[in-house]
Amino acid sequence: MEKGIRQPVQRRSIDKKERIIKAAYELFSTDGYYSTVTSDIAKAAGVSTGIVYGYFKDKRDILFYVIKIYVKEIASPIMEYISSLSAPVSIESMMRDVVELTEKMHKQNANLHNILHSLAFTESDINEEFLRLEDHVTISASKKLRELGCNADHLEEKVHLAMNLIQSYAHESIYDKHDYIDYDAMKENVIQTLVLWFK
Repeated sequence: MEKGIRQPVQRRSIDKKERIIKAAYELFSTDGYYSTVTSDIAKAAGVSTGIVYGYFKDKRDILFYVIKIYVKEIASPIMEYISSLSAPVSIESMMRDVVELTEKMHKQNANLHNILHSLAFTESDINEEFLRLEDHVTISASKKLRELGCNADHLEEKVHLAMNLIQSYAHESIYDKHDYIDYDAMKENVIQTLVLWFK
């Protein structure tokens, strides 16, 4: 542990650190990462700037705590849903639920999603966080599908492609919004494509 950086033990100190992270999450979402300064985070958390530096090296250090919360917010509901399934399961119903849940999670975290993904292009360690998430989802979902009796060839490859296809649809329907695209039809095409892959 670096000198000067405290790991809180008492409940009051833990709450204070969590308030700082929550304030950063909200400010990065509304104002962007580069436009937010540490004093803004301190003010929003109701603490002094010195307190912030007692728990974090710098704003970038806080960013990684924010990413971990974001990853949990996006991935946990989907992985919990998949984990809750038991055989027999309708592939079509499952894929429809996963697509709609992914869309919902992206919508709830839209601003921060765009900010973090743009940072991933220039910051290799942020990109690595997203790659770790992809690995976790691919491996966990593939294992669960096998438990449910899915015997599709090249399952990990198909799960990985499915994850990218579902995310691509979510990005299109939430962030891009082309006037000439029927997003209900696009969603149905995505679901039916996934059904074919995992039959």
